[in-house]
Amino acid sequence: MDGAGGPGEGPAQEALQSLSRRLKVQEEEMELVKAALAEALRLLRLQAAPTSLQGSGAPAPTRDSLAAPPGLPPTCSPVMVSRGTQTEETQVEMEPSPGPPGLSNGPPALHGGSEEPGGTQSEGGGSSSSGTGSPGPPGALRLVQPPQRAADTPWRNSSSSSSSPSDRPRQKLSRKAASSANLLMRSGSTESRGGKEPLSSPGGPGSRRSNYNLEGISVKMFLRGRPITMYIPSGIRSLEELPSGPPPETLSLDWVYGYRGRDSRSNLFVLRSGEVVYFIACVVVLYRPGGGPGGPGGGGQRHYRGHTDCVRCLAVHPDGVRVASGQTAGVDKDGKPLQPVVHVWDSETLLKLQEIGLGAFERGVGALAFSIMDQGAFLCVVDDSNEHMLSVWDCNRGTKLAEIKSTNDSVLAVGFSPRDSSCIVTSGKSHVHFWNWSGAAGALANGTLTRKQGVFGKYKKPKFIPCFVFLPDGDILTGDSEGNILTWGRGPSDCRTPGRGGAKETYSIVAQAHAHEGSIFALCLRRDGTVLSGGGRDRRLVQWGPSQLGSGLVALQEAEIPEHFGAVRAIAEGPGSELLVGTTKNALLRGDLAQGFSPVIQGHTDELWGLCTHPFRNCFLTCGHDRQLCLWDGEGHALAWSIDLKETGLCADFHPSGAVVAVGLNTGRWLVLDTETREIVSDITDGNEQLSVVRYSPDGLYLAIGSHDNMIYIYSVSGDGAKSSRFGRCVGHSSFITHLDWSKDGNFIMSNSGDYEILYWDVAGGCKLLRNRYESRDREWATYTCVLGFHVYGVWPDGSDGTDINSLCRSHNERVVAVADDFCKVHLFQYPCARAKAPSLVYGGHGSHVTSVRFTHDDSHLVSLGGKDASIFQWRVLSAGSAGPPPFTPSRTPSLSPASSLDV
Repeated sequence: MDGAGGPGEGPAQEALQSLSRRLKVQEEEMELVKAALAEALRLLRLQAAPTSLQGSGAPAPTRDSLAAPPGLPPTCSPVMVSRGTQTEETQVEMEPSPGPPGLSNGPPALHGGSEEPGGTQSEGGGSSSSGTGSPGPPGALRLVQPPQRAADTPWRNSSSSSSSPSDRPRQKLSRKAASSANLLMRSGSTESRGGKEPLSSPGGPGSRRSNYNLEGISVKMFLRGRPITMYIPSGIRSLEELPSGPPPETLSLDWVYGYRGRDSRSNLFVLRSGEVVYFIACVVVLYRPGGGPGGPGGGGQRHYRGHTDCVRCLAVHPDGVRVASGQTAGVDKDGKPLQPVVHVWDSETLLKLQEIGLGAFERGVGALAFSIMDQGAFLCVVDDSNEHMLSVWDCNRGTKLAEIKSTNDSVLAVGFSPRDSSCIVTSGKSHVHFWNWSGAAGALANGTLTRKQGVFGKYKKPKFIPCFVFLPDGDILTGDSEGNILTWGRGPSDCRTPGRGGAKETYSIVAQAHAHEGSIFALCLRRDGTVLSGGGRDRRLVQWGPSQLGSGLVALQEAEIPEHFGAVRAIAEGPGSELLVGTTKNALLRGDLAQGFSPVIQGHTDELWGLCTHPFRNCFLTCGHDRQLCLWDGEGHALAWSIDLKETGLCADFHPSGAVVAVGLNTGRWLVLDTETREIVSDITDGNEQLSVVRYSPDGLYLAIGSHDNMIYIYSVSGDGAKSSRFGRCVGHSSFITHLDWSKDGNFIMSNSGDYEILYWDVAGGCKLLRNRYESRDREWATYTCVLGFHVYGVWPDGSDGTDINSLCRSHNERVVAVADDFCKVHLFQYPCARAKAPSLVYGGHGSHVTSVRFTHDDSHLVSLGGKDASIFQWRVLSAGSAGPPPFTPSRTPSLSPASSLDV
């Protein structure tokens, strides 16, 4: 079976094979050491007879007589020995690399895992299983192959020598002696390491620190203790001449695609300015609809970006300007917990006015509401702790006035009575609670909270009560999971039941109306006094008015939301008869009951991974775990089309013609679709494991498909991209393929794998592995998305474990590199980024690991994908001197200073 392991080979078998290879290598090393010691003793005996040496007339070799090989910096001589890349006057034995002790989380590497030019071992430290050797750089030195060795032992190829056959045995012994001397006695001077000290030393046992070891012709870094060698291009004479500092370009958040409706409530309101406010990930979006749904420009967006983790709920102040937003708890880059908090901010200036509850809430903020009767002086908050603590806060001072344990059941909604701020209502799983706050009479009085539980009596007690609304006369309507709207009427205070609280008045059920099939997710009181209800299962939106017979409701008008948008999650009233509806499939709809609804904001509903940008249009394509393939119009900020893949889509790439797009799925299948008709023109399966990357060559003649079965499948492609035929396979990686790029001439591939290998392939020459990676150091790449390579190794943070960077993309003008990391951030670096721990501009907003980044064809925008938050951010790339807000980097713990930015 081809590849690096069949279905019958488990981890134990691979470990045994790896140990067997290492044992053979060590046995051969010992033989070489013995021979070298014997030769060294012989030379010492010869030196004891100086007359015989003088009589020979042979001049002793001097360092000055050795010329530097072409392509090396003039400061580096081939006699200099480096820890990562060793060169001698002629062929020599490799010296072991002084890697971090105690780290063995990877396949054993020959002689410490370092690689010589022309060696057979991968730059990531893993061994290669196929390919042919090629000559190394002039002056590069390789191992001498012993006369007898096992066929599977990964020894490096030996190069031809200009000396005569009779001199070769003596030279071999000399080389062994020189190598053994290096093994036994290492020089600690900087001269012996090419004149440069390593930037940092390898960590101790279990250390996660990255180590960068600079050498004359290579740079070595360590990920999880594994050495990764990258060769310096010949045009770079010194690393000091490479650019340093952050790039002059900056990013400004231009548009956010998506809306968090699948798992949140209290997430859609209309401000006094007419802007619609909602949230996704860590961003609160203020959206102003344009001339029409989906029209040119799609309206406008502004963004409040002061939160450090995902926003969970919103509340709008009675003045229609101030907004309160509560976030969930999270962790920072170092794994330290971040505390949930509520921000009160101005929607006109996007400045934070108050930060409430830092250190007072647990897990997250589940629901919140402003008081209405006293012009929003108070804020009620329910957190996500086990007891669902209910607290009341002074909005102006940010002080807590009262707090009580609410219930062990989930709380889904909270609100102040518009007639009396001392009355607070909460609802959720199997309960409606009516609270009396005795401190509402004065802001300085703390007061107490007492509870009275709603009694359902003869009515069926529902499992959930997700929503409620206050009527103008003081009654309350609740929507429940049984599809019923219950009317709770006010009654006299209950003074006969001790311990039940001294509420001014009590509520009891006076009427019931069956409104929907399935749960009622949203209720909205309109300006004309009617009420709107939104159903879950039936997706109906119903308008209700008071019954002519007295108490109760009667249906006046209704509309049904199209199935592909999902159920009704939230309702907000716009100008006139216009309504805004948020759905459970993360869409925001605009319209009315008579004319119907159309989408203005759409998004994915599950984790995103696949992203590619069009080769000459401002549009891009995304796919993910929700099995949807979506094409987005980057100029109109709208969804152009979407189709159901029936399977999880993980990667995609446009053909250079833009006529078709290839999509890789999680089952080993890959599809080619016509971008105009959306028809599938090819449906092919390679293996049975997920595909992680698909990439067309720059000329469109080949398609490379990287799989989790460790192989890269190469296909020949027709001129229009519609037809494909198998050309070959690239076999040699010892782990799953993660990234790959084509050379500009379309003949070669650079690839990365899960065990940090960097391999190069000659596709035009028959999909052969290029064993001599040194020869690829000057090759130009059409794209640069590989996360490991000389030109981008500086993007890796100190202490990285090898999984901290998910995606990387170089701009088309080759000036900057965008990086998506595992800590919810997008970074912008200069290109090339070949300095250890290079500085970058950091941009927050995503609430989950950022899975992919790509520049548009003209580098005017950058698109980034959130993972679990299912968000898509479109960033505007601002060149030096362009007007725009400075990059925003949220602190690890919330700050009291203004932390938002204005992006229009």
